[in-house]
Amino acid sequence: MSGTNRANIHPGLEVKIVLKKDQRSGTLTSGIVKDLLTKSPNHPHGIKVRLENGDVGRVKVIC
Repeated sequence: MSGTNRANIHPGLEVKIVLKKDQRSGTLTSGIVKDLLTKSPNHPHGIKVRLENGDVGRVKVIC
């Protein structure tokens, strides 16, 4: 599944995101989705989410 479609992502899902500070390196951070922050149905760089630990980033991989 793609992290660019909002319909594929919901709270409680395990994902890997790229944080704003890690965009250049591409380092991924894994966690559980708490909130979806992107309102549009899709986004070319990934749907922006907040993880349960408070990290915010764009979804790159759905586990």
